[in-house]
Amino acid sequence: MIPGLIGGMMRRQTGAALLTALMLSACAGGVIPQGGPAPTRPAPSGDTATRPTPATPRPTLPVEVPAEPALDQTTAAGLGVTKGPDIASLIPSGERARLALQAFRLSCPTLMRRADQSGLTRGSDWNNSCAAASSWPEASASEFFSRYFEAVQVGDGGAFVTGYYEPEIGGSRTRQPGYEVPIYRRPTDLIDVDLGQFNDSLKGKSIRGKVNGSKFVPYDDRSQIVGGSLAGRGLELAWAADPVEFFFLQVQGSGRLNLPDGGVMRIGYDGQNGRDYTGIGKLMKDRGLIQAGSMQDIMQYLRAHPVEGAAIMNENKSFVFFRELTGAGPLGALGVPVTPEATVAADPKFIPLGAPVLLSLDRSEPNGIWIAQDTGGAIKGANRFDSFWGAGARARGIAGGMSARGSALILLPIGSAARLARP
Repeated sequence: MIPGLIGGMMRRQTGAALLTALMLSACAGGVIPQGGPAPTRPAPSGDTATRPTPATPRPTLPVEVPAEPALDQTTAAGLGVTKGPDIASLIPSGERARLALQAFRLSCPTLMRRADQSGLTRGSDWNNSCAAASSWPEASASEFFSRYFEAVQVGDGGAFVTGYYEPEIGGSRTRQPGYEVPIYRRPTDLIDVDLGQFNDSLKGKSIRGKVNGSKFVPYDDRSQIVGGSLAGRGLELAWAADPVEFFFLQVQGSGRLNLPDGGVMRIGYDGQNGRDYTGIGKLMKDRGLIQAGSMQDIMQYLRAHPVEGAAIMNENKSFVFFRELTGAGPLGALGVPVTPEATVAADPKFIPLGAPVLLSLDRSEPNGIWIAQDTGGAIKGANRFDSFWGAGARARGIAGGMSARGSALILLPIGSAARLARP
């Protein structure tokens, strides 16, 4: 993930997708403390992926290729949409629809005033559905979506869905035996530079680093930080018990520390050192160290080969900083809490954040209606989604092995699709 890149670059860093983040190009960092790996502990029960239940996805809609394709296909409007079928019979009733209605309600205040990067909707398009959602009975949530929305397919409609979750790992607010892995706050000398302020051709681009004398230089990479470059500066937010568990928490971008006294400390993404991410899953698979490449495969190897695992994680120069979270959460890109089994991360250039999404995939667990409330650094392009499963062993087991393909329909307020659909 972040299931992410919380806050855009990392959500599973955050949201971000966990598997894709590990295999491809999310941003993450892992930590092996300077004094060596933490004491060996049994692998948590969640290290076993949930066996998928196969399903038959609904076919994608045929797409007419225009004689003159749009020059700019970097948004949904530019790529093109196809009007979808009537959705009344396509939306399953039950818990997924009920949770989606709850999530949609949370999104509405932002949805109605947010500029839609996808080009599919205007803020006022959502007024009627949001007004109805505020008092709609959850027992008939599927009827709400079929009454106030119509479906469109973006591009070819072929969907790929991964999963993310909120990790729970052992941690302590203070360093003590068994808790030796530092979890750092964002350093005050970590600086973001908007390059567009210096050259118009660089608008939208930024870099991150620090000032060294009269020069702006890259920030310390992971090996330097693990080697102690931040020690003694009072940046330790907490201490983790297990370096492998903490590595996966960094990929997710937020999580819960189960404290020795039985309490829980929630932490969330608060920046990254600006260094490029190296996906260790792909690296390990290319070297023949793992086969399937799931989170569970990666974790099993890292535990079984702590020295080699530490070296592999150090090949990833990215390092993530955290802050304590005290309110509801974890928060998605819309600034509202993400909802387990109802929130997906999506690319805002291809789906309005806050919009419902109807998934039909070759794995049954994620089938049904979701709300796009999050983003992720690895979640790019049309019909690419990352499903959020919450916290705990079940969430971890499903999210860690989630990889499903099929079709996706985007639900837009009735009337808005007329401006967009192909003839």
